[in-house]
Amino acid sequence: MSSFDPNLLPYYNPDVERRVCLITGGNSGLGYYTVLHLYLHGYAVYLAGRNQQLVSNAIESIKKEAILRRSKYTHSQLEKRFLGTMHRLQIDLLSLDSVELATKEFKQKEKYLHLLILNAGIMAVPYNKTNDGFEVQLQTCYISHFLLTDRLIDLMSSVESDVKVNESNDKTEKCDIVICNKFGTVIKDPRIIFVSSIGHWFAFFHYSLDYQYNYFPNIIFTLFRYGMAKCAGIQFTKTLAKRHPSILSVSVHPGIVLNTNLFSHLTHLPLIGTIFWVFFQIFAWFLGVTNEEGSFSSVRCSLSDDIDISNDNGKFYSTFGIEMTPSRIASNEKYSEESWAWTVQELNKRGHNINSL
Repeated sequence: MSSFDPNLLPYYNPDVERRVCLITGGNSGLGYYTVLHLYLHGYAVYLAGRNQQLVSNAIESIKKEAILRRSKYTHSQLEKRFLGTMHRLQIDLLSLDSVELATKEFKQKEKYLHLLILNAGIMAVPYNKTNDGFEVQLQTCYISHFLLTDRLIDLMSSVESDVKVNESNDKTEKCDIVICNKFGTVIKDPRIIFVSSIGHWFAFFHYSLDYQYNYFPNIIFTLFRYGMAKCAGIQFTKTLAKRHPSILSVSVHPGIVLNTNLFSHLTHLPLIGTIFWVFFQIFAWFLGVTNEEGSFSSVRCSLSDDIDISNDNGKFYSTFGIEMTPSRIASNEKYSEESWAWTVQELNKRGHNINSL
């Protein structure tokens, strides 16, 4: 276990420096605890989810948990630690039109964005296609997040980094990097985090995102399709880091978290589902982490001053925010560019033209 302590990360006073985060899938599992810690650190957090009642329930639950945790703070800690705010945002990642509507609604409410966490995902489900014509895991985990990022990135930065230089007295001094969005708002330390998985290793050979891999037995190929989606997400952040160097873009693996709803399909299969459930319980006992521990990779990459654009853009982090190297497929720059070009082409064909990326 790690000695990681989220209380050591920076806190923000929203009355002095209001910082805004949008997270998908923030109402349950890893996302729930990611929201909790950002809320405790002063962020205005938008929970983007399909079921607004579940989102509302999560917000109320997080507020109660935050009050409980703050009751254990000392008086001096309370003077320096401020609660943020939480807001609902309707989005269905199975519909690209829903993503478009969600970004329009968000832009009506906010003129800047500091932190975008691409957290939502599904895993190990039967083969199916969305109404947009994509395999369900690929669209939920990756393609909809690609579109979401394109539509919001202008709130994070629309100009390249501007390094001010002072050449007086025959000396050249570099000053702080200034990053502004399209409204001229200075954005301090913008970050994009894609929540991937160790499951990206399931995509163990160079694949084409055109291929459906709809073969028997589904139980095997659904994991490969999941691996493709999570691998494409890692490639996405690596390419983002190159194309938008003024924004810190990283991907994370939360750890072996088996008590989320990701495995619900496997554990509800007739007969074999019971075997999966027993296996997962044993596996979790020895190697697993809790939902909150699993959130720490996202929390650290969201808040830590030790992770910065100059040294860490495009990197991959594992449990508790420890840097690691992703698979050979995920790390390959040529494959990453191929995935990027394919995604842009497919979205453009469906009338969702990619402009900012």
